[in-house]
Amino acid sequence: MTSFPLDISFCKCKCIYINIYFSVHKHARSRNYVSESDVCKLESVPLDFGDYHPLKPITVTESKTKKMSRKGSTSSTSSSSSSSMMDPLSSVLDGTDPLSLFAAAADPLTTPASMDGVRKKRDKDDSSALGSDFEQWSSKRGEILAKYTTTEKLSINLYMGSEKGKATTSGSAVSEKVRTRLEELDDLEEGSQKELLNLTQQDYMNRIEELNQSLKDAWSSDQKVKALKIVIQCSKLLSDTTVIQFYPSKFVLITDILDTFGKLVYERILSMCMDNRVSLSDNFSPETVNDTAKETCLNWFFKIASIRELIPRFYVEAAILKCNKFLSKTGISECLPRLTSVIRGIGDPLVAVYARAYLCRVGMEVAPQLKESLNKNFFDFLLTFKQIHGDTVQNQLVVQCVEIPLYLTLYSPAIDWILQCIAYHAPEDYINCAEVWVEYTCRHFTKREVNTVLADVIKHMTPDRNLILRICKICLFVYLYFQEKFLPFLDMFQKESVRVEVCKCIMESFIKHQQESTKDPVILNALLHICKTMHDSVNALTLEDEKRLLAALINGFIKMVSFGRDFEQQLSFYVEARSMFCNLEPVLVQLIHSVNQLAMETRKVMRGNHSRKTAAFVRACVAFCFITIPSLSSIFTRLNLYLHSGQVALANQCLSQADAFFKAAVSLVPEVPKMISVDGKMRPSDAFLLEFLCNFFSTLLVVPDHPEQGVLFLVRGLLNVIQDYTWEDNSDDKIRIYTNVLHLLSAMTQETYIYHVDKVDSNDTLYGGDSKFLAEISKLCETVIAQILDHLKTLGKEETLKRQSQLALYFFNTILAHGDLRNNKLNQLSVNLWNLAQKHGFADTKTMVKTLEYIKRRSKQPDMSHFTDLALRLPLQSRT
Repeated sequence: MTSFPLDISFCKCKCIYINIYFSVHKHARSRNYVSESDVCKLESVPLDFGDYHPLKPITVTESKTKKMSRKGSTSSTSSSSSSSMMDPLSSVLDGTDPLSLFAAAADPLTTPASMDGVRKKRDKDDSSALGSDFEQWSSKRGEILAKYTTTEKLSINLYMGSEKGKATTSGSAVSEKVRTRLEELDDLEEGSQKELLNLTQQDYMNRIEELNQSLKDAWSSDQKVKALKIVIQCSKLLSDTTVIQFYPSKFVLITDILDTFGKLVYERILSMCMDNRVSLSDNFSPETVNDTAKETCLNWFFKIASIRELIPRFYVEAAILKCNKFLSKTGISECLPRLTSVIRGIGDPLVAVYARAYLCRVGMEVAPQLKESLNKNFFDFLLTFKQIHGDTVQNQLVVQCVEIPLYLTLYSPAIDWILQCIAYHAPEDYINCAEVWVEYTCRHFTKREVNTVLADVIKHMTPDRNLILRICKICLFVYLYFQEKFLPFLDMFQKESVRVEVCKCIMESFIKHQQESTKDPVILNALLHICKTMHDSVNALTLEDEKRLLAALINGFIKMVSFGRDFEQQLSFYVEARSMFCNLEPVLVQLIHSVNQLAMETRKVMRGNHSRKTAAFVRACVAFCFITIPSLSSIFTRLNLYLHSGQVALANQCLSQADAFFKAAVSLVPEVPKMISVDGKMRPSDAFLLEFLCNFFSTLLVVPDHPEQGVLFLVRGLLNVIQDYTWEDNSDDKIRIYTNVLHLLSAMTQETYIYHVDKVDSNDTLYGGDSKFLAEISKLCETVIAQILDHLKTLGKEETLKRQSQLALYFFNTILAHGDLRNNKLNQLSVNLWNLAQKHGFADTKTMVKTLEYIKRRSKQPDMSHFTDLALRLPLQSRT
């Protein structure tokens, strides 16, 4: 059994000699960690809150007192109280909501009148005609018909005609004519139609063409009401989504008939305006239109207004929207917002979006400068798009066996057209809108729609490079990065500094808005290209703040990459990223942490029982970290990563790899400089080293000894490094470290350690309390305690007495917590340290009082009666 004599004197005038034989494995306090934890738990006390609740509104009672005095009577006091709910936010805002005010200010319908003049001036300056750069609807027609096909059977209602439709009214009174024509319109809704079932797609298209031809024939034979009935009947077909995947093609076919009807009506009224066989000019004014033409035009609008069903009434009125030019100059501008509002009454979101697309079509033909109505149209669509998640749509998709991804593609032609109309000849305001719409299309639509918008953005950017940073914010979502138009977007920025700013803006948007991880290879390649562009811009002149920003953006991207359970692919990605971003140290640190996390996820999946394959994989992860850490320049970063990676290796039963990490950390300690840079300022490194070593000691408790390295080889190596390290003359950190080593050695003498690593046998299991193992611990304790007491002796000078007092009390608390004070000699050592701590008047009286109170409380616990005698031997001395 190992013991050691200590003969140490304190103070210059009078020496206190202490001769103690300290046997650690005998005099270290035996610990029962479970019972100690139970004793330290907070006592649960039932609380009775009564009516109190922290979220309950506060009721404030206001009392008013009035003093009244009357002649011949004593003064009396009357009081009244009122209870009110006081809301501190509403009192500050004075009943107004700043967000509501902001939204109201941004709403086109509630914009102040002062903005109307600006918009009118802008609208006036815009071209009112579509140029050759506008892609016409006719060019999209064939593509839609070819793409949206079906093999299911279709149905259609055919108009059978009636004698009423062939005859003209003989009466001369206007009221009689209107009444007769209304009756003819009612005739359609009372059964003058025939439903054809089980039609193939080609049969359906043939029937629609027949209706188109019937419309032309009825018109040429002066059967205008019959023509209107055909158009109404065809418009009703657009409310039918029975075969939903065919709806885009149905829309194309039906709107062909509506276009024909609108053209016939317009040309009919225009022909009535001819004076002496001279037709009106293209930019005629309503004043030049004769009364007969105006009356006929009004008659058409009155007929359409009498249509009962919303969808046919909307489509037919939209088809003759251009005819408003015959009535007033503001007719079209007044009609467009109203028709936009009418669409809000259409419940099916797919039917509604195609109605909006048709309104944009006719609106662009007659008034392309009225973009405000188009913007409002699309804004309404954004607000109602959530309807696709409602029960009505979901039930419909279930019945037709249509998945959501396929259903969303049905919106593409309509959205594609709406966005094209909005983007055409849009002002520098266009970018404000594009930022929102690109985000929406990226979330819900295919790359075709996104490409349409992005191509137009590029066209707007080209003439004015000052919009770079504003426009690049459009690239908000990762879905943009695989678009065909994206590379030309980046290639526009030839100057490296500008290109880097664009890449930074894109990555900021990605990190901000990307909510889910990604593993798409095309997306990853594009983002790696962007991050590589940012990384390669770093040089010797790059500021540290800039490096930190770039590293943060790249790290944000790395954190968003996940291949799920494909851990090998995940590790391959980290290896590739390491080779690409080797000049940014924070990125390498993030990669090391990510690989360590990957190893722990593998352990979690395997529940700690690694197979041969997973064991090899975690060793590969460990090797990644061991190779990467030495490339870092910050020494404390390397120390902490060695420790962290060693812990990960230990948790995955990679014992030899864990030893390698810990050995590397021990060998690195002597390289720690006296001063290090922290936030641009030079600071002593002692405190950082002390913190690291304390964490290291906590890990070493569970690290098993290597069979070829001897007992506690890592602890011995670390103590040798600490002993040889050159500490500051006025620093006591070395002794504080030695005191923490005593904590470690005391814990190592316990039969069962306070914590373990799952499936790793620590020294308590390997040695099982073997006497030789405990003897080695005793030898280490002898050396450590000798170092502590020698240092206390050197602090006996007048200028260091305060430090001596503090360290003596620190050592006293260590013995109090970890030593067995039933041993008389250890008990005497603690008393001498107590007296030394307060001998020269530098002890903190409050701390000493609290320590003594703690000892007295401990004495009342079972098997702690020896603390009573100790408390009697610990006097409190005043500073005087």
